[in-house]
Amino acid sequence: MTAPIPTVLFVCVHNAGRSQMAAGYVQHLAAGRVDVRSAGSEPKDSINPVAVVAMAEVGIDITTGAPKLLTVDAVQQADVVITMGCGDACPIFPGKRYEDWELDDPAGQGIEAVRAIRDDIRARVVALLSELTSA
Repeated sequence: MTAPIPTVLFVCVHNAGRSQMAAGYVQHLAAGRVDVRSAGSEPKDSINPVAVVAMAEVGIDITTGAPKLLTVDAVQQADVVITMGCGDACPIFPGKRYEDWELDDPAGQGIEAVRAIRDDIRARVVALLSELTSA
């Protein structure tokens, strides 16, 4: 019997930068071993173009995603909820694993700053995936 695939939900305010980059890394690195979603408490109309460029530099296309509104259902369906600066906007449910990743917001930042945020996210995603997929 195979273990169920864990679901990770990345949440930030605008769902346009940090959470999109994190979801892109999970999709790229987990190779189907983890289901990933992202959402925002106040989603923007489109993904941050500098985040798109930064991810393209490492061979990951995040242009197929779109900012989505955080819903209670999305949180209930997730096994792990990673927040990135959304404060109290994320509902808390017993039995869920929550982590808050302190990351700078890439909104309004230049490519150099966004690259540093991207690389920080990658390191955190790699560590998370090693925990979730080692069983």
